[in-house]
Amino acid sequence: MARITASVFTSHVPAIGAAMDLGKTHEAYWQPLFAGYEFSKQWMKDNKPDVIFLVYNDHATAFSLDLIPTFAIGTAAEFTPADEGWGPRPVPKVIGHPELASHIAQSVIQQDFDLTIVNKMDVDHGLTVPLSLMCGELDPVKDAWPCPVIPFAVNVVQYPVPSGRRCFNLGQAIRKAVESYDENLNVHIWGTGGMSHQLQGARAGLINREWDNAWLDQLIAHPEAAADTPHMDYVREAGSEGIELVMWLIARGAMADIADPARKISVKHRFYHVPASNTAVGHAILEHV
Repeated sequence: MARITASVFTSHVPAIGAAMDLGKTHEAYWQPLFAGYEFSKQWMKDNKPDVIFLVYNDHATAFSLDLIPTFAIGTAAEFTPADEGWGPRPVPKVIGHPELASHIAQSVIQQDFDLTIVNKMDVDHGLTVPLSLMCGELDPVKDAWPCPVIPFAVNVVQYPVPSGRRCFNLGQAIRKAVESYDENLNVHIWGTGGMSHQLQGARAGLINREWDNAWLDQLIAHPEAAADTPHMDYVREAGSEGIELVMWLIARGAMADIADPARKISVKHRFYHVPASNTAVGHAILEHV
């Protein structure tokens, strides 16, 4: 059967992608951030998955106020990097895995989670920045991402947004779906977005180091408690865009230790840095022992 062997958690700040694309990674401002992903890039090479299930949020690129799916799974054979107003990022196109994506959609819907099935969409920085951070800078013509990617978009932009508990339970349904797929695939699940940041209003620029790290402690060691974090706690403590952290709960809920306490996890890497633009960057890699 297929299996989820690791989860990756990372912010997806658009300015990080711009710094990579414009050759600024060694500048004094950016170098400390990218140094925090050196381990991750080597880990990715040493632990190459067959498929990445990547949870992210669309930033009014594939979806607009005309259509707002709460959960949307990409089932296409490929996904083009989106033009977000200044041209698409110079990164390879994303190759999908239609067979596994369709199987997950079938299984998760039968577990009573409503998904929107998307057979054609462009993917924005929410998906391509995490890939760049973990895989390094690639030539859009000569290179390719190391494996197929299944995009899974969550609405954390337009209210109402899903609760952390709903996302955590969805992660468990995704794990069951993957494990029922009749092919020996090594799957990584990534939760992206966050950490604390607010882009508008009187609190624009808010960063809460203490809350971010306490929440990440809880996500790793006490995920059930993290899942029960009230929606307003995210807004109050982590800013209006801090709600993106519920997407990390999907990836954490998909780890096998949630269903079987005998299964243990190991923290392979953890990193936190501020600022990156006006955002706190959090990152962690968890593996099954």
